[in-house]
Amino acid sequence: MPTDLPPSPVLSRRRLLGAAGAAAASLVLSACTSVPREMAYVAPAEPKRPEPPLEVVGYEAMYASVVDEGYEIPAIPLKKVDEKFLRRLVDDPTGERPGTVVVDTSAHYLYLVQENGKALRYGVGLGRAGFDWAGRAVIQWKRKWPRWTPPDAMIGRQPELERYSVANGGMDPGLKNPLGARALYIFQDGEDTLYRVHGSPEWWTIGKSVSSGCVRMMNQDVIDLYNRVPGKTPILVTSGISVS
Repeated sequence: MPTDLPPSPVLSRRRLLGAAGAAAASLVLSACTSVPREMAYVAPAEPKRPEPPLEVVGYEAMYASVVDEGYEIPAIPLKKVDEKFLRRLVDDPTGERPGTVVVDTSAHYLYLVQENGKALRYGVGLGRAGFDWAGRAVIQWKRKWPRWTPPDAMIGRQPELERYSVANGGMDPGLKNPLGARALYIFQDGEDTLYRVHGSPEWWTIGKSVSSGCVRMMNQDVIDLYNRVPGKTPILVTSGISVS
């Protein structure tokens, strides 16, 4: 029996329709996935430049005079500051996760924990309020050149501060403002702890305990910290971290 029979008209029609359907489906699919020629190439993102080591930057540059948001912050007289309270990269003594801020009130240090067992360490000064609270919380929000409103208890002791009360709008930002160039506001369980990490024009109080304020940093340091930590950064305020 011959095997080279002509194709069945019905079968040929089915094949033709099937081929047409496949072609149509292919067009629909290609329309969903096609990319315009000018968008087909996506340039790779530029690699982030590594930050120079602190020892390369040098303290003179770190603590030089700087103009920030229109305010000229004076240089820090480095010879008058104990070197151990200058910003430096150290072995992390806290054991906390990278990205965590840790304030050790006993040693007057603030740590920003880094990767690979390291931490950025800053010297801080502590006011009476700086010893009034301890625990775990988050940096709920941050402000550049914040207004300062002294608490009622402070106004009670120093009535001349009444003009800076909440009712009077607080003290304008500036070089004489006790909160300095930046303030980080600490909340716990959604509530304001009234605990602040903030700048201070009084660089000579770093490493010391003074009568007022929370956690003071030199303005150059608080700007550096502000730029490194996002909102909701975890913070631990504690005492007695052993530093190697």
